[in-house]
Amino acid sequence: MRTFIFAFGVLCFTASGFADAETVNVEMTVKELELEIDNAGTKQSMWTFGGTIPGPLVRVRQGDVVDFTLHNDKANGQSHSMDFHAAQADVLDEFAPVKPGKTKKFKFVAKVPGVFIYHCGSDAMSEHIARGMYGVIIVDPADGYGEALPRPDREYVIVQGDLFEEGTKPNDITMGIGWKASLVNGRVFHYDPVHDANASIALESEPGERVRLYFVNASINESAAFHPIAGIWERVWDNGNPKNVLYGMQTVDVPPAHGMVFDIVSPADRNSNNALVDHRMKHALNGAISVLMNYTGADPEKGRNGNLILR
Repeated sequence: MRTFIFAFGVLCFTASGFADAETVNVEMTVKELELEIDNAGTKQSMWTFGGTIPGPLVRVRQGDVVDFTLHNDKANGQSHSMDFHAAQADVLDEFAPVKPGKTKKFKFVAKVPGVFIYHCGSDAMSEHIARGMYGVIIVDPADGYGEALPRPDREYVIVQGDLFEEGTKPNDITMGIGWKASLVNGRVFHYDPVHDANASIALESEPGERVRLYFVNASINESAAFHPIAGIWERVWDNGNPKNVLYGMQTVDVPPAHGMVFDIVSPADRNSNNALVDHRMKHALNGAISVLMNYTGADPEKGRNGNLILR
């Protein structure tokens, strides 16, 4: 049994199922709390799965059974729910709201490989998502790596979301009124020390390495035009499915509540840098830029050994 402990949740794996499939027990607790939303330490009232934005990364293999438990902390003021985009379920049953102090359990089989968003679906859904109630579930293909999906040297999860003015009303959030910035893994300019002097983290790789980005757009209304400045996407898999591959792409539009997998390979003969941006300038210049540093001696732990979401 493998066990992963998060801030307010536990993941554990037990043998089950067909052809090496397992039953994956996923447990999360919803927390409504004050959370830092930029690199200067500014806090705002947010709603979360497990106390972080995005919530805990869930990673399973195609064919695995996900046995999910959602706890809505009794101190919360809102009902919350879970909508796994990797699941085929009943929206009126499994995805139904859970009142504060209550718990809900359900199971589903992860039948389709790819990178999927999960999010709260309670009313008003736009407000719950915009306040930070989202995360990522990766469903690795049952047949593993190969020609269709080469093994990467490093992997990172990038989730782009919205930041609205504190106190914005639900209906205004739905209409985009009160929007003020883009969040990357929960913070404005999270991995961009170029545009934010307070940013202390950047993505890293060694020259020539294949870096795989699991990109999910958690924005409620607008697509993200994902582009690697000073680079070209070597391959892109729509929805992260190995069958949906594109080659040599410059900019790829990712709709709201959708995910894609992007591979970039830096030059092997020298150090270099890329800026991974949402080329919609409104988003880029308000938080949606991440720096990828490709240099000899890069941190060997970043993008490896489970460090896919840098905090």
